[in-house]
Amino acid sequence: MNELQIGAMILLVTLVVLFSGLPIAWGLSLVAAGFLFVFEGAAPLANIPLVMMDELASFALLTIPLFILLGSAIGSTDAGKDIYESLHRWLDRVPGGLVIANILACGLFSAISGSSPATAAAIGKAGVPEMINRGIPVRLATGSVCAGGTLGILIPPSITMILYGIATETSIGRLFLAGVIPGIMLVVMFSVYAWVASMLTGPTGTAAARELAARRYSLKEKMEGLGRVSPFIMIVIMIGYAMYGGIATPSEVAAISAALAMALVVMIYKARTRESQWRIFRETVRESTMILLIIAAAAAFSYMMSLLYVTQSAAQWLVDLNLNRWVLMLAINFFLLIAGMFLPPVAIILMVMPILTPVLEANNFDLIWFAVMLTINMEIGLITPPVGLNLYVLKGVVPKVPITDILIGSMPFVVLMMLSMVILAFAPGLALWLPNQMMGAG
Repeated sequence: MNELQIGAMILLVTLVVLFSGLPIAWGLSLVAAGFLFVFEGAAPLANIPLVMMDELASFALLTIPLFILLGSAIGSTDAGKDIYESLHRWLDRVPGGLVIANILACGLFSAISGSSPATAAAIGKAGVPEMINRGIPVRLATGSVCAGGTLGILIPPSITMILYGIATETSIGRLFLAGVIPGIMLVVMFSVYAWVASMLTGPTGTAAARELAARRYSLKEKMEGLGRVSPFIMIVIMIGYAMYGGIATPSEVAAISAALAMALVVMIYKARTRESQWRIFRETVRESTMILLIIAAAAAFSYMMSLLYVTQSAAQWLVDLNLNRWVLMLAINFFLLIAGMFLPPVAIILMVMPILTPVLEANNFDLIWFAVMLTINMEIGLITPPVGLNLYVLKGVVPKVPITDILIGSMPFVVLMMLSMVILAFAPGLALWLPNQMMGAG
């Protein structure tokens, strides 16, 4: 049995194990240990704990629990609701302004939390019922929040970008910067669609709902909402200034911003009780442990693939196909799209990038640019079944809305994400201009 046949068997077994419902970290570890034992004997198994510990010893991983703490501090309080309400008041005169407010709130909240599910849950819980009560069609209301939540893995700080940087040994600072303009572009595209859709449909529902939709806010009311949100906006500005101004490393920025977020939720949202703080730290530990266990298991999986020479053979096979580089890119993105429908972004990046990195470099694709393409692709996976994490997160916070309405409402945004990938293919400078300007040509 040659290396490619072994690789095909590993892929099949891995998919069966992961689809069985076994936790990803356990599944990857069992597959790695099993194939090593079958093809190499028991001796290499002694190296698995060392490989896992070496991977977790990376200083760059320190940013993950700290940024998760930042997101948990915001997500466990009413900060997400206040961000949404403030933006809604300032956009009350714009057709579809309530939908646009939710999309902008998703963009702002995701820039703070770096988590797509947290964004969809926080904004969806406050925003979707309000939109439905004010005459917004159910599918547009749920689709906008479900898709807006995906911005959490593109707009910095992004856990996905951190993991990509670790897997490909690229600059996390450059990756963060590369996501800024494409993230803004997606926010604008989503908002334009919401405006056009709202103009075509107009307010729906009861007379009371249409009356609420027509409500206007005074300047005093707008400023009241802005006052509670402005400290969190300052955190976003501080993160950007400290990280890209060369003042602090990503780990230092993560620590400072997490500490500031904790201080703000204690002062503004009175999160002073043991129960409220326990909720924040419990979510932080749970999510951090899950991600770090997957990282360690993926390291063992990559070690097995490398020791069996599967990674090297697969990369060489792709190069030997002599495909046109853009046909190759289309094939890679199609594969990632299918994989993203079943597996979370963390698992895909850690499993696939060791194979794809040499292939991308051999075909002269920029790894920073590809990070943005991959992330948008993963965003699509977050709102498409059968896994579609954001679909189920949003269903959990608005249980009265059928999952089919959420899915159908998300589809126009999937088309917009695919369009943004085409734009980035023709204009890679949208992803590369800002990192080159801020940090010099790579």
